[in-house]
Amino acid sequence: MNLRAAAPADAAAIAGIYAPYVTGSLVSFETEPPDAAEMRARIKAGGDRFPWLVAEDEAGAVYGYAYSAAFRTRPAYRFAVETSLYVAPASHGRGVGSALYQARIATLEAQLYVQAIAAITLPNPASVRLHERLGFTRAGTYTGVGWKLGGWHDVGLWQRPLAPAASPPAEPLPFAIISASAPG
Repeated sequence: MNLRAAAPADAAAIAGIYAPYVTGSLVSFETEPPDAAEMRARIKAGGDRFPWLVAEDEAGAVYGYAYSAAFRTRPAYRFAVETSLYVAPASHGRGVGSALYQARIATLEAQLYVQAIAAITLPNPASVRLHERLGFTRAGTYTGVGWKLGGWHDVGLWQRPLAPAASPPAEPLPFAIISASAPG
């Protein structure tokens, strides 16, 4: 498995991985799967602040991806990020999610972010296990906030410290500054 920063050329593979989570599960609250053009735009929007990571096999086929985004848009939240991870169903149980998430966390730590937040549609015991294995702890639940597949669904929040909360905190660094030493 090779982990690397995502490129625009990965957009079609990423869209293909994500589509079943949108159309046939509660994991994503999107209701229409984004196409390759939309995924390219999302990768580009992450930019140097929130680079996407992919896992690929020896032949270069992408079978998992992870990304982060601003936790909230107001300036005081700029030290926290929300994280997401998707792995092709055929690659579940092979350590892809753990490897991607560990690289994602290491990158966020190197960028000097302070907190990572994960929102998990409940129930989802596999995702909860993965997050808790990687140091996330349950921080709360939004009850009945998403309507999908004929019902209301809860979203659990998991949180993981990335760095001590210094006063004042250091500003997060662009990926380009840390990419020579950070995974992915």
